[in-house]
Amino acid sequence: MSAVREMSVERVEVLEPHDMADLCDATNAAIVDGGGFGWLEAQSRSSLERHFGGILLIPDREFFVARLDGEVVGSAQLIRPPRHNEAQAFTAQLAHAFIAPYARGFGLARMLVRRVEQRAATLGLRVINLDVRATQESAIALFEGLGYTRWGTHPAYARAHGQTIPGYYYYRILEVPGGRSTAAALGHIA
Repeated sequence: MSAVREMSVERVEVLEPHDMADLCDATNAAIVDGGGFGWLEAQSRSSLERHFGGILLIPDREFFVARLDGEVVGSAQLIRPPRHNEAQAFTAQLAHAFIAPYARGFGLARMLVRRVEQRAATLGLRVINLDVRATQESAIALFEGLGYTRWGTHPAYARAHGQTIPGYYYYRILEVPGGRSTAAALGHIA
């Protein structure tokens, strides 16, 4: 009989030291596994702590962590456009979403993305954009399975291990709870 695993996703503004340690370990595991970050090699704990500490200070970013049995095993960022970008104020970017390889297969990635989408819709945002390396097949399957539409390919998106890798661009239309439909708010989206 298998044990029930405790899973959760939460938006955080501060990372406690043990959560930061878990996040750094999960990040390095994802990097080594070919994860999305711009890094290609595992990073020092101090580099990762500075990185995540800095993210938590950026006003237009919200940071989410995924937990498995209380341990931080992944994260994602919701990036709103800067305030001076009124033309795109209805959009957001989902960035750096990952689950450590040792915590995959429980549905946490899906839970993490849906929680970010829920927060975006609560903020009145109507569109989520994201991009991903073509080599990240499981992430691509996840996003497409969650209803993201691929709208473009960048043939020289990234370089890793001596190879140029294409990247894919996606969007997903959100409905704002209790508000006008997105079709009524934005018109027809092709």
